[in-house]
Amino acid sequence: MSKITEVTPFVLGAGGKNITIVRVRTDDGLEGIGEGTINYRVRAIHGAVQDFAMYLVGKDPSQIERHWQALYRNSFFRGGPIQMTALSAIEQALWDIRGKALGVPVWDLLGGAARDRIAVYTHGGGRTPQAAAERCLQLVEEGHRGIKLGVPGSVEPVLDERAVRATVAVVRAVREAVGPDVKLMVDCHAKPTPPVAIRLGNELAPYHLLFLEEPIPPENIDALATVARSSPTPIATGERLFTRWGFREVVEKQAAAILQPDLGHAGGILETKKIAALAETYYVSVAPHNPRGPGVTMASLHVAACTPNFLIQELVHDDPLREEMLVEPLRVEIGFVALPTAPGLGLRFDESLAKRFPFDPKDTPHPTQADGSVADW
Repeated sequence: MSKITEVTPFVLGAGGKNITIVRVRTDDGLEGIGEGTINYRVRAIHGAVQDFAMYLVGKDPSQIERHWQALYRNSFFRGGPIQMTALSAIEQALWDIRGKALGVPVWDLLGGAARDRIAVYTHGGGRTPQAAAERCLQLVEEGHRGIKLGVPGSVEPVLDERAVRATVAVVRAVREAVGPDVKLMVDCHAKPTPPVAIRLGNELAPYHLLFLEEPIPPENIDALATVARSSPTPIATGERLFTRWGFREVVEKQAAAILQPDLGHAGGILETKKIAALAETYYVSVAPHNPRGPGVTMASLHVAACTPNFLIQELVHDDPLREEMLVEPLRVEIGFVALPTAPGLGLRFDESLAKRFPFDPKDTPHPTQADGSVADW
């Protein structure tokens, strides 16, 4: 029986963000890689991984469920973004080891493939409707068939006509440019209040969005359910929720049509499968959140491969670490990527990357409303 000998976190800065990579090594020479990233809390995550390492060293790496239960439940104060991000990275790394030990991709260990290829979307951009349309046309030419846009700037409470008009103008321009067959989404980043979110959902209905993401903050599920019932545009949420318990009320109250667990902090690979199974019983789809690095990207693709109610996978368009850390290249062809075939998660890691892509400490953004009060970003 192999044993874990080392659990080591590394922080890499690349593409204007910092990501946390966790490497787990065993005494028989295997190495697993996982990622747990919250860009502005990397030191805290680093420390949480080191705390969890005290339990893991000396344990059998194949007992993934047992270790998850021990680290989650014996922390006493369960959940939260820091602990769950550290635990998610470790859990991914243990699955990576298991796949490598057996010589199969992780999705093959979770019931096998449920599909032949994986639908993906990426992020659009541009400060004006014209610039956004031009950028999205370029992405379509590069092979993308799903693009997510955002609500520009901060959003004032109750009703912000400027924000609504600006968002609709961008979506209209992009839809006219790319045509009816490209899937479009809008991420509100939880900036609106319910009245603004409902207005957006209705104003954007003619443009047939796949979903409106995080239309309000995630703390009040009843309010989110009200938005979902009032919006003809499907609602998506979940990037700031953790574990199946965090998603339970959203599903039971039918407060969203699409769940977006982030494998970098929702609990990892198996926990996301459990969240998806819960969602499936209510005919809710899953579209894992992923503005992350190569680790969360690959973990998400393995879940996508074997999850029946998977919808579409978020994929960062230009990740400078992807070429460095992926065993197989990731190519988008007419809106899809191929199922991973390399053993484990298909990741590699060299410590020299931490020197080549050094940690760049950053404070979180601090936007304000028109009157100078604190706004969400």
